[in-house]
Amino acid sequence: MGDLALARKVLETEAAAILALVGRLDGRFEHAVRLLRECRGRVIVTGMGKSGIICRKIAATLTSIGTPAFFLHPAEAIHGDLGVIQHDDVILALSYSGETDEILRLLETIRRLGAKLVAITGAPASTLAQAADVALDCSVAEEACPLNLVPTASTTAALAIGDALAMTLLVEKGFRQEDFANLHPGGKLGKRLMRVEALMHAGRQCPIVAPDTAMRDVIYEMSSKQLGMTCVVDGGAALVGIITDGDLRRQMERTSDVLTLAAADVMTRGPVTVSRATLAVEALNIMEQRKITSVVVVEDGSQQVAGVVSVHDLWRTEMF
Repeated sequence: MGDLALARKVLETEAAAILALVGRLDGRFEHAVRLLRECRGRVIVTGMGKSGIICRKIAATLTSIGTPAFFLHPAEAIHGDLGVIQHDDVILALSYSGETDEILRLLETIRRLGAKLVAITGAPASTLAQAADVALDCSVAEEACPLNLVPTASTTAALAIGDALAMTLLVEKGFRQEDFANLHPGGKLGKRLMRVEALMHAGRQCPIVAPDTAMRDVIYEMSSKQLGMTCVVDGGAALVGIITDGDLRRQMERTSDVLTLAAADVMTRGPVTVSRATLAVEALNIMEQRKITSVVVVEDGSQQVAGVVSVHDLWRTEMF
């Protein structure tokens, strides 16, 4: 078998292993989700070898959606780390054979403490499955390994089950984009979910003029703040309009003496605004739909100007 043929066979085998799980989902899966949702302690994920690597990923995914979880190495557990398990925890144990010695040696402590046990195993009749509060079947017809030895399809299936548990839990707990943003402040993903208040030009960096400001001073304000626009606010700092570079160009086409005008003569009334809590990605979507390069940020429940966010600021943070 050639290299490409073998590679395709591996992918087909692993894909088939995942698809086979779909028909096995039943009340046991719902029971597992319920145990995770009602957990008042932590979710402790444990497994040996390559299963342990899958466990680390499952624990990381659960933590990222607001469910406290961590990986416990079963060999380390039986040499002193069992103390981390408490009665209100849920243990998520992964063993394809269901007979991994290091995992089975945890059962006595789990039961003595009264913690709940969810098993992910390829052997529903195994010792681990029988001891669990609920056991999820991740058995596969064959491994993707040509020798049918190296855990490949089986670990892929176990990871898929873990993802299914996590995503179902995410929905049931009502986890929102805002929650995700709070837990992911770093990296490109975190920047995409930042709120505009963290990126906006505020205070002295925000271009602001009054309705009676002369156009010479309006142009200076726009130029010095380098946003290609300025807010126009009344005496109480409430937004009444904006002036953009486009507004100036259109006004110059209509009159040759723009400098004799005031801000109120040129401004666009009722501009698009967003609140401080708006996600940066939502603000970008608004700007793209409206074909504008900046949007005014206002205080919640009012038209008081809080700042301005520019499309260039969003791209500069390497959000996308």
